Amino acid sequence: MILKLNWTLIFLVIAVLVFLLQSINIFDFDPLAFTPSLAFVHPWTFITSMFLHADTSHIFFNMFALVMFGLPLEKKIGSKKFLMIFFISGIAGGIGYMVTAQDLSIPAIGMSGAIYGIMGTLALLMPGSLVFVGGFAPMPMIVAVFFWGMLEFLGLFSPGVIARGAHLGGLFTGVLYGIYLRIKEAKSKPKEDKIELTGYADWER
Repeated sequence: MILKLNWTLIFLVIAVLVFLLQSINIFDFDPLAFTPSLAFVHPWTFITSMFLHADTSHIFFNMFALVMFGLPLEKKIGSKKFLMIFFISGIAGGIGYMVTAQDLSIPAIGMSGAIYGIMGTLALLMPGSLVFVGGFAPMPMIVAVFFWGMLEFLGLFSPGVIARGAHLGGLFTGVLYGIYLRIKEAKSKPKEDKIELTGYADWER
């Protein structure tokens, strides 16, 4: 039996292994972090920074969100499309941070941009699926993502260590991709309906 490739779990394993290596200081990971002022000198950091995390709580919540939202999205759109939105959203997150950072010399790490992209796409494709937000009652995915997006946007105006711009960059990319998939799906439906209707009419005659 051949196991189906699942990028969500592969990314989780990679991130955890890298975090363990970070924890034992076996290697200097600083050059792999995303620093806006060096982004075009070290372009690989758009990708490598996604698999680095600052501390235990950082990686825990990121991996929890990755599994929670990544598994259903990958199941719905397939591994190839999931792989694409993961990396494009992660890169967009880096750009978002670069545009909004007050100090371009401060590096950023984490998978949040990619995860917010996954959330944005999932909200468009499965808007009615329920998700818990903090201590609130479960709410539809589309409402939860709008709520999170507003919090991130408002957070841009208050100083802090969270890369809000990265979250928004990833989220915006994910929403755009979700809209694209919805439009593509809508265009394919009329053809299917027409075929079914024609078959029914032929049977009546």
